Amino acid sequence: METTRPLGSSGIEVSALGFGCWAIGGEWQAADGQPLGWGKVDDEESVRAVRRALDLGVTFFDTADTYGAGHSERVLGRALGKHRADVVVATKWGNVFDEATRTLTGNDDSRGYLRRALAASLRRLGTDYVDLYQFHLSDAGPEQAALLREACEDLVREGLIRAYAWSTDDPARAAVFAEGPHCAAVQHALNVLNDAPAMLRLCEEAGLASVNRSPLAMGLLTGKSRDRQPLEAGDIRSRPPAWLRGFGDGSGADPEWLARVDALKDVLTSEGRTLAQGALAWLWARSSRTVPIPGFRSVAQAEENAGALEKGALTSAQLAEVDRLLEAARTR
Repeated sequence: METTRPLGSSGIEVSALGFGCWAIGGEWQAADGQPLGWGKVDDEESVRAVRRALDLGVTFFDTADTYGAGHSERVLGRALGKHRADVVVATKWGNVFDEATRTLTGNDDSRGYLRRALAASLRRLGTDYVDLYQFHLSDAGPEQAALLREACEDLVREGLIRAYAWSTDDPARAAVFAEGPHCAAVQHALNVLNDAPAMLRLCEEAGLASVNRSPLAMGLLTGKSRDRQPLEAGDIRSRPPAWLRGFGDGSGADPEWLARVDALKDVLTSEGRTLAQGALAWLWARSSRTVPIPGFRSVAQAEENAGALEKGALTSAQLAEVDRLLEAARTR
């Protein structure tokens, strides 16, 4: 397997594995107190983990302005430092937040806010351009999205961004952005427990990269989330929003989902892979356009995730075996 993949037809090359920087933003919350982060974080360890990822060949880092209410961007910018020109940085806009209280306060899909949000992200990241700028409001209206697509084209012409994408799980919405010449990708949920054939078909037809969020199913595919294991209060999985599948009432991982993971364990951990590495290997085998972006909070997690690059993709026979096992688990 090639260890790099093209970011659509943008001419931008990225490591086949990206790193998602949601968790390193630390704790933040919705206006009603709903946790939106992954719990407490050690910024110095985050910086060490990013730099270790660079050493191991990871060149693609995905964050968002709202992660940690700006904190993730600041930590990533500091960690990259003089290596900024060697990496591809993706961030997102559309959410409105209060940095002081680390609270999400709303959203804004206006063109004016797009420019203000980008200027703020550039300051926090310590850079003068973003490689991939992503719209973060997954269910925004297609008509407004078309206007934002044109605004993104303006930003490309001005040299403030190199390419853009929509973070959405709706192929019809993603197709609106795909009409723009500098749309390079769609970011969407995809993992071995949650396939997205329609979105992958769109990526193939429109020449987009498939940037995969939740590639490890919010931790279910790491082997560390066991049923009814208590989660810390600042962890989003302790009070899961409706879209977060596999954690039910927040008292830990759903046994039904864990049973599916157990059914896949032997094939995913073949050839010396960890469970997480096997889950990433499935994504690379699923499509030549996929770029998974697992999260991390430590050097050890960075090393384990990056280690998947050496092992490469699953074989077509292993891919078929996964399908067979999942079908059997569903019909039990």
